[in-house]
Amino acid sequence: MKEILNELIGYRSLDKATARQVLTDLASGKYNASQMSAFITVYMMRAITIDELEGFRDAMLELCIPVETDLPVMDVCGTGGDGKNTFNISTLSSFVVSAAGQPVAKHGNYGVSSVSGSSNVMEHFGYQFSNDLAKLKSDLERANIFFMHAPLFHPAMKNIAPIRKELGVKTFFNMLGPIVNPARPPRQLVGVFSLEMARQYGYLYQQSKKDYVILHDLNGYDEISLTGPFKMFTNLGEDQLEPADLGLPLIKTTDIVGGDTVEEAADIFKTILEGRGTEAQNAVVIANAGMALYCGNKEQGIANAIARAKAALEKGAALQTFKKLIN
Repeated sequence: MKEILNELIGYRSLDKATARQVLTDLASGKYNASQMSAFITVYMMRAITIDELEGFRDAMLELCIPVETDLPVMDVCGTGGDGKNTFNISTLSSFVVSAAGQPVAKHGNYGVSSVSGSSNVMEHFGYQFSNDLAKLKSDLERANIFFMHAPLFHPAMKNIAPIRKELGVKTFFNMLGPIVNPARPPRQLVGVFSLEMARQYGYLYQQSKKDYVILHDLNGYDEISLTGPFKMFTNLGEDQLEPADLGLPLIKTTDIVGGDTVEEAADIFKTILEGRGTEAQNAVVIANAGMALYCGNKEQGIANAIARAKAALEKGAALQTFKKLIN
């Protein structure tokens, strides 16, 4: 590790094979906590390269518990780490998307740099995390969605998890989350916290067969916030859109703030699902869910995808899907 750290501190990067091996060694417990913390900290001070990102991704996918399904599942998630403390927009969007007919393989974790991650809110509502493939298949058949709590599918990461929690800020593991889904979904909507990361993801996905939509809100959110313009990267290219392009209102940052506790975040989550959300809260969920539905079928156009998301939320289908999964 000493040689690796000296290379990185000297502003040199790792090649793909070395990055893959280092992450494998991190996961195996080869390094002590101080060494692991130093390694993670380096990437808070300089950008990760494509080769490093690919190497880290490959190691995590090789070490994970795989989940296989014949359906064209989609993950709907953000990298997190934007520091905006929004409510659980991606998780809510996942239920809207599944209710609208797109199967979802949701990959999530506890919040590290936020109060409530997707796992926090799911656990609050009594969802039992499991890596039992039969249970996941049953969930998918019943509710058109299943939830994978990341630590159960990436057991090799148990040595790193405490350090991430103690640091309490975004790390390169935030960047890895969306690209190490154990179900290897053929469709992916992902929001990222920086424009540079959006372009790196775009490069990675171009090398794959995925149908993808990558979002970066220009006000710094890792999802569409409707507080201003956002960038969108897809198989068809790059574009910049405004809330009006989605037929949705421009809102204020204060309209989409999450709670200060898991309980408060869960209350917002439930309020929106039950049809009691504010116009702004509903709109931002519809925006992100709509873009996910567009990802699954770009021929329908954005307007139709937004309309499908709106119907699934406002007519209660997303709530019923949530109840099917939880119960």
